[in-house]
Amino acid sequence: MSESDKPQTQAATPAMVSLRAVDKHYGPLHVLQNINLEVAEREVVVVVGPSGSGKSTLCRTINRLETIDSGQIALDGKPLPVEGAQLAQLRSEVGMVFQSFNLFAHLSILENITLAPINVLKMTKADAKREALELLARVGIADKADQFPAQLSGGQQQRAAIARALAMHPKVMLFDEPTSALDPEMVGEVLEVMTSLAAEGMTMVVVTHEMGFARRAAHRVVFMDAGQIVEENTPAEFFDHPESERARTFLASILAH
Repeated sequence: MSESDKPQTQAATPAMVSLRAVDKHYGPLHVLQNINLEVAEREVVVVVGPSGSGKSTLCRTINRLETIDSGQIALDGKPLPVEGAQLAQLRSEVGMVFQSFNLFAHLSILENITLAPINVLKMTKADAKREALELLARVGIADKADQFPAQLSGGQQQRAAIARALAMHPKVMLFDEPTSALDPEMVGEVLEVMTSLAAEGMTMVVVTHEMGFARRAAHRVVFMDAGQIVEENTPAEFFDHPESERARTFLASILAH
């Protein structure tokens, strides 16, 4: 996807995701330090940085899989609820794709995808099945509906996990290193699905080490180190003209391999 093909975001558009002065500790470890980040509707933000920089923790705070110590996080203008039915409603609006797939091993791929729409969205089984089959076709595994996760490759399982998240009609999709557990030849098939979602205008926050995807699909790259956002910029500016010495060192290291 070229820069001109990426959906345009407007500065005046209210943020779909907003983090303001967010702090998070694990014991003495200050893993998120005064994080301020806004993601507009239809925007794709890719978060990069060295291991242990706080990227995944940031991603997981957006649907409160991780709690925060202070600050505020809002989704579509509404502060994240702490618990209860409102939190369940929020999580139904935020799709999450993990590095380890997290599919239910005892359910078929079709059952994995229809479970939440039937039980949470109260869709009929027929409607849920119809949508699930459409989503499986969309991610390129229409022929795997009746198989179980263990019968699929890692790349196919991750595409099924993406379909499962999309089945909830999310406002935002979060990807926490979705290709890091995959064999190299399977990475491309998952990134292809993610790139198509970006082109269709899905609001996305993506934690990844895949710099090619960041350059190709992101509107904005956010670079984190030691719990802080060090810099953020367009992909072209970040990769070609990084502003901080830390980002220059990181890119020199990761792009040399």
